[in-house]
Amino acid sequence: MKNIKKISIWSSAVISLLIFLPFFIPTQSYLNEIEGIASDKLGVPVTIASGHWLLLPSPRIVVNDMTIGKLQEIKVAQIVVVPSLSTLFSATKVIDLKVSKPIIKQAAVTFISALSSKPLDNGDVATINIRDVKVDALQFDWPDMKLPHVNLDANFTKGNVLASAKLESADGALKAVVTPKDGDYLILVQADKLVLPMGLPLLIDKAQIEMQIKGDRLEIPNINIDLYKGKLTGDAMVSWDKNWHTSGKFKVHHLSVKEPSRMVSKAVYLNGSLLSHGDFSSSAKAATALIDNMQADFRFSVNDGVLHGLDLVKVASLLVKQDTGNAETEFNEFSGLFSIRGKQHNLRDLKISSGLLTATGQVKIKPNKELDGIAQVELKHSVSLVAIPLEVSGTLSNPVILPSKAAMAGAIAGTAILGPGVGTSLGIKAGGAVDKLKDFFQSK
Repeated sequence: MKNIKKISIWSSAVISLLIFLPFFIPTQSYLNEIEGIASDKLGVPVTIASGHWLLLPSPRIVVNDMTIGKLQEIKVAQIVVVPSLSTLFSATKVIDLKVSKPIIKQAAVTFISALSSKPLDNGDVATINIRDVKVDALQFDWPDMKLPHVNLDANFTKGNVLASAKLESADGALKAVVTPKDGDYLILVQADKLVLPMGLPLLIDKAQIEMQIKGDRLEIPNINIDLYKGKLTGDAMVSWDKNWHTSGKFKVHHLSVKEPSRMVSKAVYLNGSLLSHGDFSSSAKAATALIDNMQADFRFSVNDGVLHGLDLVKVASLLVKQDTGNAETEFNEFSGLFSIRGKQHNLRDLKISSGLLTATGQVKIKPNKELDGIAQVELKHSVSLVAIPLEVSGTLSNPVILPSKAAMAGAIAGTAILGPGVGTSLGIKAGGAVDKLKDFFQSK
């Protein structure tokens, strides 16, 4: 009994020593050395707030509150380095990493891409082999994007070559698997009930995207996305040799536009089935500038739909006030070209046709979401002999479409001089000519 008691006392003492001893080991000098080495390798400042050693449940070092970059582009709440016991006294150390709550800002892309282009230091590869990396609650802090927290588990072979990686969002809506193939990497991305984190908060029912990294090039040969009773398919490419380049093409098949268009504007929105196709491209020195240099053209048509919040027949009848209450315009087809030139967006070759009217137009969407455009509506079975010019103004969320002031003035003058019918039509035509002349000089 005494021997058991002595063993128990000694065991408790040893365990207590293993728990508290690491806190008496000076670590600041080691942390300063790690900061210097990391800053030299990454080419940006690296700071570590604190750290300590632990001997239980196995030897490890814990680093708290690490920041990387002049503006703290990367923050990490905690990094735990767990060396393999069998390699503690070997020339090559095998370690596992556990990373908690890292935050990566958009600006970090610049030096991460620069770091990826640097050749590996063979000395580092020879002395440290990373076996497994687990990342919990990774957060991308990018403006205008609401990305979910993700967890990552990556495994490496000897020489720190990626063997496999799995990424999953905290809510399970997004999953990605990375596997090597013939020196390249295959990436399969799957999504289920995922809200798009940028642009309109579109709900993706299901998505499957196949990608492949080939050196300094990411190829995306297969994009399949189900959303709003329709499907989006396409392919894309991103390369980063000297500058960044991207290009691709998309097709939209029978997408119900009611809910997406109501996200843009609750006052004026569409209902119908969307068909669209087009391509895009962009080049920039930095990845973050690709969106600002985007060049894209997408042809679209919405069939058998309704334009809610606007009655073009009444507006074209020279009513002064636009009614967005129960007003609506049924149409057989609404088609056009959506073009992007950097920050300038345009709707061109717009055409609406129905049993009551035919309308055409062009609209500029300014970077501040303001609208500037002109349309013409020709009423079928009308006494008017010409199309009615309309001005498009307001904002993307609250558009305003009214007869142009010149057309209104011309109609009044023509009616007063020559009477209704022919006089009104000639007056409208004269007013339309004034609008075109004004647009001509404003475009110069």
